[in-house]
Amino acid sequence: MLFGFLKLHPDHAAAAVAVAALGNTAGGMTSYLIGRVLPQKKLDDKALAWLHRYGAPATFLAWLPIVGDGLCVAAGWLRVNWLAALGFMAAGRLLRYLLVMQGALAN
Repeated sequence: MLFGFLKLHPDHAAAAVAVAALGNTAGGMTSYLIGRVLPQKKLDDKALAWLHRYGAPATFLAWLPIVGDGLCVAAGWLRVNWLAALGFMAAGRLLRYLLVMQGALAN
C-alpha cells in the first residue's frame, strides 16, 4: 500500500513513511500490551529463550512477516522494558519503510 501511494504521490514521501512507521509501531505495541496481560507460565521454548537473551534489541525484527507479531507478544509476556522495545520496534519499522520508499522513488 505504501509503495503504491508513493508511486502516485512522491511529493508526500516523508509524511507517508512517518504515518506508516507510527501506525505499524502502534500495532506492535498493542501486541506487546496483549503479551503483558497474559498470565506467565514457565515454558521451555527456544524462541522465547532467544528473545529473553537478546531482550529489547530483538524487537528490531518485529517488522518481519509471520514472526513479528509473535515477537511483540512474547516481548510483552517476558516483561521486556517497554520503552526500549518501543524504540527498537520503531527503528526497525522505520528502516523497513525507508527501504520501501527508496524502491518506490527509484527511477
